[in-house]
Amino acid sequence: MIPAIHRELAERIVAQLQDDSRVLGVAVGGSWIDEHMDEFSDIDLVVVSTDEKWAEVLEQRKAIAARMGNLLAAFTGEHVGEPRLLICLFADPLMHVDLKFISLGQLSSRVEDPVILWERGDALSKVIRDSRPHFPQPDPQWIEDRFWLWVHYAASKLGRRELVEVIDFISYLRSQVIGPLLLMQKGHQPRGVRRIESLAGDELPRLLRTVAKHDVRSCADAIYATIDLYRELREHHATLSLQRGSLAEQAAVAYLAGIAAPS
Repeated sequence: MIPAIHRELAERIVAQLQDDSRVLGVAVGGSWIDEHMDEFSDIDLVVVSTDEKWAEVLEQRKAIAARMGNLLAAFTGEHVGEPRLLICLFADPLMHVDLKFISLGQLSSRVEDPVILWERGDALSKVIRDSRPHFPQPDPQWIEDRFWLWVHYAASKLGRRELVEVIDFISYLRSQVIGPLLLMQKGHQPRGVRRIESLAGDELPRLLRTVAKHDVRSCADAIYATIDLYRELREHHATLSLQRGSLAEQAAVAYLAGIAAPS
């Protein structure tokens, strides 16, 4: 079920936007869709405006958000590749709300079918009915072309004993490679490592072995665990056209072995 505080805040935001003639509707995505929300969830709202007024609405989005309630902070989403996004923190209740401002024409290009909270006529419903969502999928070849250079990079930082850098880089591989591929293997959307503790199933212990401590042996073991999982996931998702970087793989793993060998 949707927590009451989330529903009430969303209803308050919708009520405010209904008075703006440029806005054609408001939809909500994320965990609201499958009702997997809890007290720690944020709200992912999509504010759809007319094509003609979209640029104007986008320019005024912070002022629009400020009218929605007690806005404590807000910033745009260029860092996640979504400049149309306004990431907000509201008070009373304290809540993280993502507001994505799009035009009606842009609604056809989406990663999921949102729940429509309100619309003028059937403007949003028609677009959703006549188009299909597409969630970006990892490209196995793109990953394979880079993975063994990434292993060499991690090993070189291990050799220099830059363990914080190693830990951070393994985390990058887990969120950008291992997590998405593992979630896909389990039949879920490749959303990094979101909810992976509950979605990884019997692979969770192996995933947890990729989490390193600030210790040389622990970091080396985590790199090896990352490699082992990647190899298995690569074969699971491989197509006939996948070109494996066998020479790079052999060289990078051998280099890691030399670095990680007990002194």
